[in-house]
Amino acid sequence: MVVVGLGVVGGAAARHLAADGVAVVGVDRSRPPHPHGSSHGETRITRLATGEGAAYVPLVRRSHELWRALEAETGERCLVQCGGLVLAAHGATGQHGVPAFAQATMDLARRFGIAHEVLDAEEVRARFPVLQVTDEVGYLEPEAGYLRAEACVAAQLRLAERHGADLRLGETARRVVPRRAGVRVETDRGEIDAAAAVVAVGPWLPALEPTLAPLLSVQREAMCWFEIENHADAYARLPIFIWLHGPGPADLCYGFPAVAGPSGGVKVATEVYGEPTTPAAVDRTVTDAEAAAVHAAHVRGRLRGLSPRCHRREVCLYTVTPDFGFVVDTLPGAPQVVIASACSGHGFKHAPAVGEAVAQMALGRAPTQDLAAFSLSRFGERLSRP
Repeated sequence: MVVVGLGVVGGAAARHLAADGVAVVGVDRSRPPHPHGSSHGETRITRLATGEGAAYVPLVRRSHELWRALEAETGERCLVQCGGLVLAAHGATGQHGVPAFAQATMDLARRFGIAHEVLDAEEVRARFPVLQVTDEVGYLEPEAGYLRAEACVAAQLRLAERHGADLRLGETARRVVPRRAGVRVETDRGEIDAAAAVVAVGPWLPALEPTLAPLLSVQREAMCWFEIENHADAYARLPIFIWLHGPGPADLCYGFPAVAGPSGGVKVATEVYGEPTTPAAVDRTVTDAEAAAVHAAHVRGRLRGLSPRCHRREVCLYTVTPDFGFVVDTLPGAPQVVIASACSGHGFKHAPAVGEAVAQMALGRAPTQDLAAFSLSRFGERLSRP
């Protein structure tokens, strides 16, 4: 079995395949964890009531189980359940293609019996005084929190290797070629023949599998860490937050507690969708002007005690589908090639369960998770044919 791409999803697939006793070769052009794709930046949000849709709730629940199992097997701290807060102002925008994202989150919490509270603006201010809300409604989920991104990737790969996986880092896959009796992966170092392949290359997918390119848009997103001037204790205790504060598509930010202590600052990021890019062409520099714009639009007047000084900044790549949903399916006409990618900016939390499912698919088994919502067939004629 060969796994192409060893970020958080590919690493999970390699982990599950190797633990199942399968001979696994994993290939990655870089040396994960690295800052070039979508599996970096210190932290990633996790939440059970995934407003993006009901199909994601079983995935994230299973993923929480698997994150805990990973911690037990490796001794690495991966999942921190500090709580999660979704804030929505009156008339606020949606997220990830869902117009009423906060309401969808609350509806799913009730439907699936997920513990939560609904807070008015006064209650939010009383519990979290650094959040300067006005008319926002808050959804508070105690089992939400964050994942330590690089630690998660590294732990999965260590476990895969412990179970016998052959991880070839710094080796670039050029083509994935379905064959009558399996698949051949052509790399810059040679060829790898296997019974099946899992392809989880994130923003490199449009180039590696051009038939999928019409469905995929690679987007550049900036992450900023702002210095704490005041209220360091409050920021240490803050839940993760998603803040929909206005009616426009850019009126959204998300952030984290001060996970590295007062000197590490507070990570705040946005989601902006513009002209598509590629991993080779993307501008990986977050300028002073860009950081200042994030502070002016999302921090000033909202996050009390955060300085305009941005002492760390990074670029992340989202690979986005037209409906902001995942692609977890076999390649049309080639059932031995399993695609697990295009997670549209909200996939990290689901990676262990997705990796488990695609490992099962690559072995010819029915996945234990229902993946119907992530099928390529939903795009119809927009899928390019060979």
